[in-house]
Amino acid sequence: GTGHITCDLHSSTVVFSKLSSSYPLKLLSPRVAKHGVAIVYVMSYGGGLVGGDCMQLIVEVGKECKLLLLSQGSTKVFKTRAGNRASTRFKISSPQATPTSLQAVTTQSMEVTIAPDSALFLLPDPVTCFRSASYTQVQTFHLAGGASIVLLDWVTSGRRSMGEDWDFLRYYSINEVFVEGRRVARDVLLLDNPSLDTQIASESCSSNPTSRSPLRTLKDRLAPYSCYAMLLLYGPQTHGVVTDLQAKYHTISIFKRTAPERFLWSLTPVDDGKGTVIRAAGVDTEDVKNWFREALRGLEAVVGIDEYRKVFL
Repeated sequence: GTGHITCDLHSSTVVFSKLSSSYPLKLLSPRVAKHGVAIVYVMSYGGGLVGGDCMQLIVEVGKECKLLLLSQGSTKVFKTRAGNRASTRFKISSPQATPTSLQAVTTQSMEVTIAPDSALFLLPDPVTCFRSASYTQVQTFHLAGGASIVLLDWVTSGRRSMGEDWDFLRYYSINEVFVEGRRVARDVLLLDNPSLDTQIASESCSSNPTSRSPLRTLKDRLAPYSCYAMLLLYGPQTHGVVTDLQAKYHTISIFKRTAPERFLWSLTPVDDGKGTVIRAAGVDTEDVKNWFREALRGLEAVVGIDEYRKVFL
């Protein structure tokens, strides 16, 4: 599926000169009261993505526009079913094909251009990969001078109510931010569960396979947390929120604890302090969501109170 969003400011109203999408991608834009602000919900038919789905979205934010890109519920990535979809059938005839390569990967890509004095607020719900799912996401953002961005990228451990806890095959996410052609940030997250094939190959390379410890699963490595998040803020329209976060961060005391905290977060300046990266982890997804809702409340002054209430529902 492909999609294209282009918006410009006419008088005090944000107007979409292009708002198009094809299956399984779906774009909806409700009316908003705040001048200079627009909201687009990025969704998929059926409430999720299946193995082999490929979604490509192009976003162009015109001068002095403020665009919120949201979702309605988490982005669900269903279990891969090798060979069941047209996008994977061609791989079966390949002589180099292996059981692992036959897994249908779900992919999403986003290419964003933000004009001067404009802002993009990419604040979707988290990605939730079901058991045996494989997901790749590549997002690239090009900012002009004076442009701003708030980018949230987060992932959960899966359907905990169904007994799933970091049981997907692979999650791979890349976010790159360029300002006037210069790359100021690149964030890569790879969560890869060791497969049975990997285990066998590892043991066959060992002279004494029985002495090797088994490969650790994602659940072993990421426990006790079920949600990890990365938030990037850059540009003049984020200064108020960043100032509040810096003040809050400087009050944190570091000392030895007997048990892990329910919620952890860190703050790192990028590009000589012009941008800020927040990393967070929580035992429950709600812990992370509630923290971000309060941490970013300063955006109410930027996008409007009613518009901000649509985020982190």
